Amino acid sequence: MSGGTGDVRTKGLGGNSVGLVGSAVIGISTVAPVYCLTSTLGSTAGEVGVQMPAVFLAGFLPMLLVAFAYRELNKAMPDCGTSFTWTVKAFGPKVGWMCGWGLVIATIIVLSNLAGVATSYFWLLAGEISGNPDVAALDDNKGVHILTTLILIAIATAISYRGMTATKSVQYTLVGLQLVVLGVFVALAFSKVGSPEFPTGTEFSWSWLDPFAVESFSAFTAGLSLAIFIYWGWDACMATNEETTGSAKTPGRAALITMIVLIGSYLATGIAAQMVVGAGDKGLGLANPETSDNVFAALAGPVMGSALGVALFVAVFASATASLQTTFIPVARTVLAMSTYEALPHSFTKVHPRFKTPGLATVVAGAATGVFYAVMTLASENVLVDTIYALGLMICFYYALTAFACVWFFRRELTNSVKDALFKGVLPALGGLMLTAVFAKTLYDMWDPAYGSGSSVLGMGSVFVIGVGLLLLGVVIMLVMQRRSPAFFRGEVLKKETPSLIVAD
Repeated sequence: MSGGTGDVRTKGLGGNSVGLVGSAVIGISTVAPVYCLTSTLGSTAGEVGVQMPAVFLAGFLPMLLVAFAYRELNKAMPDCGTSFTWTVKAFGPKVGWMCGWGLVIATIIVLSNLAGVATSYFWLLAGEISGNPDVAALDDNKGVHILTTLILIAIATAISYRGMTATKSVQYTLVGLQLVVLGVFVALAFSKVGSPEFPTGTEFSWSWLDPFAVESFSAFTAGLSLAIFIYWGWDACMATNEETTGSAKTPGRAALITMIVLIGSYLATGIAAQMVVGAGDKGLGLANPETSDNVFAALAGPVMGSALGVALFVAVFASATASLQTTFIPVARTVLAMSTYEALPHSFTKVHPRFKTPGLATVVAGAATGVFYAVMTLASENVLVDTIYALGLMICFYYALTAFACVWFFRRELTNSVKDALFKGVLPALGGLMLTAVFAKTLYDMWDPAYGSGSSVLGMGSVFVIGVGLLLLGVVIMLVMQRRSPAFFRGEVLKKETPSLIVAD
């Protein structure tokens, strides 16, 4: 096995803070399965109809293939900079910097959406508990909504700031709660299939699992972009590698456990929901535009009853708030790594002496999330939908780069054995090519204002403006940093390497 690279630096994080189970819990929490499902079940059904389970499976495949790339790179270089550090090692500083930027900006986007969903469910839950619809209606007040969102972001930032031990303790409870409630929802939905109170329900068909039955390639890629979004976040297991027991192997195993839990949860919930209410746009149908952005808010009462329906609201709130907390992990540690290697200002290298966390990076990530959400909410009523679609572009961008980095970094090992050829070459390459295809097709489709929420800016789709604009912003910031930190961009701080150049352990 390849050893660690000579210029990879330690960063002062708390080592041996997380084991295999804790790492997997952080991965599941960051993905936030209940939040993802309530946000995308309806949108995906609207794009591909009853083929939603097939698209969930299709989205799982490239994620699994990319997970192998992460596992192999982590074995060689357990560094909290993950995609940034690894792509610098494979392709050089500029490609690596943009890969790191893709991860950072994707995280800011998803943090803002998590906070928004958590706020909506906070007021919905408050209205249910108080029995007062006026309380629930406070979420429709833009000022109240934004203020509540900013408070939740501040609380999540504070918990993340206090370190991995505090994060892990909270997560066991919140992740356990959401998975149990999701299981109850699935069981009750199956039990009510065919009931007269659900006239839009549909009989199960194996054709639902056939991705080739989707009506058009455009619809498939739009659905696939959403499906990729619902798996995003498993790589948080990797971002904690410097704080994990057995840093070379444990994060990779935790990522694979996370992926298995997710695909099982998504298929069971998608099939159960489709059977009980259908994938149409009438009544409780998943694609009904009046409820598709928040499916569980519409289905909680009818499927689970009033008492258990509240439990589903609690689960969505717990899912969003838990993920809001853990999603700070990858962004703060990527920023820490980038500053450690002089790709960002040195001030971000500060690690709290007691909590062993990248304190300044965590606080700045929280502030950036709050500003991004407030500005986007004030600018567009359709911010939630459009930023989720734009997020798919960012995810494909940095995951694909990381997959290709694995192939290139290990290129001289690919002929060593069949295992090396598969896990360091063929499978990551396939994952990278799949995500590149989705990135290219999504980029083409999102120019149309009809893509996403249907809103536009100067004749261009708002999803295109958000996605491409944020990538171009990264290029501008990179050029500024190149003037401030020429040594990194000359490849003098973190050098390109291949395994044959690395001293073995």
